[in-house]
Amino acid sequence: MVETPKSASLPSEFYSPGLEGVIAGETAISTIAGGLSYRGYPVGELVEHTSFDEVAYLLLYGDLPTAAELRAYRERQSAARNLPGPLRQLFAQLPGNASPMDTLRTAVSVLASFDPNIHDDSRQGKILKAERLLAQLPCAVADQYRLARRLQVVPPRGDLAHAENFLYMLTGTLPDPFVVRALDVSFILYAEHEFNASTFTARVIASTESDLHSAITGAVGALKGRLHGGANEQVMDLLRAAGGPDTAEAWIKQALARKEKIMGFGHRVYKTGDVRAGILSQFARQAAERAGDLRWEETAAIIEKVMAEQKNLFPNLDWPAGRLYHALGLEVSLYTPLFVLARVAGWSAHVIEQAEHNRIIRPRGRYIGPEIRKVRPLAERG
Repeated sequence: MVETPKSASLPSEFYSPGLEGVIAGETAISTIAGGLSYRGYPVGELVEHTSFDEVAYLLLYGDLPTAAELRAYRERQSAARNLPGPLRQLFAQLPGNASPMDTLRTAVSVLASFDPNIHDDSRQGKILKAERLLAQLPCAVADQYRLARRLQVVPPRGDLAHAENFLYMLTGTLPDPFVVRALDVSFILYAEHEFNASTFTARVIASTESDLHSAITGAVGALKGRLHGGANEQVMDLLRAAGGPDTAEAWIKQALARKEKIMGFGHRVYKTGDVRAGILSQFARQAAERAGDLRWEETAAIIEKVMAEQKNLFPNLDWPAGRLYHALGLEVSLYTPLFVLARVAGWSAHVIEQAEHNRIIRPRGRYIGPEIRKVRPLAERG
């Protein structure tokens, strides 16, 4: 990692709210320059030619796997698809209305105590822990979902890939190939996105030389927020509030006049549109067509047109993701956990990369409080 010369350092009073535009570190994992790419591979080509399992391997190991490497990786994934009994017992004791993101965050912490490599902080040790989390977290989401509804848990199947096994454990039946493909594509697109809020959270934790599970736990907490991962859960609420194609234009114009924040639009680092949204929107429409209900796709198209014309804002990935998951029949409470099942690959890659050239991340704050004051004795404070 190239150190910034002291002569080129920023002035001590430089301040960028939200760290906008600030380069906070170097990474070889992904870039949005010229369109999003993972380790040099354009995300569109990855969607067209690979599966999520291959992309997860790419993020963790640095390149796409050979056929033999992919087989070995999937064998390790199959072997790791199990949850410790105490974690499943905890799920069974939680209230039925417990937040899936809260239980998922807790699951990461609990799984740390049962991981056989928990004290191995070597690069390979971290990779093995990341692989296990990739295998275990879909089981955690599916088991908690079913237990909260007093349904019997469905054991995982070792012959199924990431997305297909999750859907099987969630529903108890083998899913339609289109549903598997659509979910797998969403996982590829959600897998990694440079120094976003949750990834930066993970890197800050990793920079203290804490462990991978702690970093991922913090990242899950950051992703839960409505301005980050929670945005995809609000898409259908927004569309339903719009009412449908006949009322969408008037509704969105009134919402903009009230200066309401329209979730699913705009992005800190994309000013002319999110390439991922364009890819996933095709699957969202196909899913709606297969479900026999294009009402929300037509509503979305009207809202997109008004947002572009009046605000010069374009959809981000959450906009088609929320519609896709709805058309696939998935409950809203699962939308952000689905994000986690993909992004844990990117988070883990960043934790590993941070450790390789580590310097603790410790920014300064601009003080705006009172000037120095004299402490008066308690009796003199009126």
